[in-house]
Amino acid sequence: MIRGKKRWTLPKGMPPTEMDKKILWHQEKGHLVPTRSLIKTPEQIEGIRESGRINTAILDLVAQEIKAGMSTEAINKLVHEYTLAQGAIPAPLNYEGFPKSVCTSINEVVCHGIPSEEEILEEGDIINVDVTTIYKGYYADASRMFIIGETTPKKKRLVEVARECLQIGMEAARPYGFVGDIGHAIEQHAKKSGFSVVKDLCGHGVGNEFHEEPEVLHYGKKGTGMLLVPGMVFTIEPMINMGTYKVFIDEEDGWTVVTEDELPSAQWEHTFLMTEEGLEILTY
Repeated sequence: MIRGKKRWTLPKGMPPTEMDKKILWHQEKGHLVPTRSLIKTPEQIEGIRESGRINTAILDLVAQEIKAGMSTEAINKLVHEYTLAQGAIPAPLNYEGFPKSVCTSINEVVCHGIPSEEEILEEGDIINVDVTTIYKGYYADASRMFIIGETTPKKKRLVEVARECLQIGMEAARPYGFVGDIGHAIEQHAKKSGFSVVKDLCGHGVGNEFHEEPEVLHYGKKGTGMLLVPGMVFTIEPMINMGTYKVFIDEEDGWTVVTEDELPSAQWEHTFLMTEEGLEILTY
């Protein structure tokens, strides 16, 4: 993608709106702006909201049931059956070959953990459960951390800081601000708290597809990245590590992302709609 490339054009014969004027001003300054296709219509937004309600209900159900002694495959079954019962589709299932309906990532697994009958939750584990739902063609995406029983103070703090990073990133996102504002705020808070931010993975546009523009990095500089415009829908999903930010992908399954030093990682994620007033949360 070329910085400053003309991506925003006016419909033929239509006078520019106030939003058009603002975006064109930024485009002329050489900023990366969205294409018109990234601005969701009211109908699309309502469809994503509906999908988000189901996605939230799925995670609420997981919260009620998750416990020590439970296999991650049991979580997968719970998510899969409830999703289908709502007339929805679990987006991860068969996505680029992913074999399950949900991602379950325990302790040092950063993300994309594959549920298994052999993987049993134990007292003190921390686990990220990442759910993406398709309802009537619209996508919603969110994840939560769960602490199994009592864990160590440092693991508990890691989970708390990851959640704070999501909140801080959300507060940094403003209409006609930049994606880089989000990453800068998250990285500053994580570092100040003694943790690191994964750089190899990021948030993303979502709604009409599983993954759309923009890439939402969780580190970086203010005033960089794509311009944030009302009508855009995207995730913020900071992955915060206890040790190094470096990660690797398990060669055996080709999916599971693990911290290089095998210290714990935590992540929270919501889907957001950018409005003229700021962010609206579409998933919890």
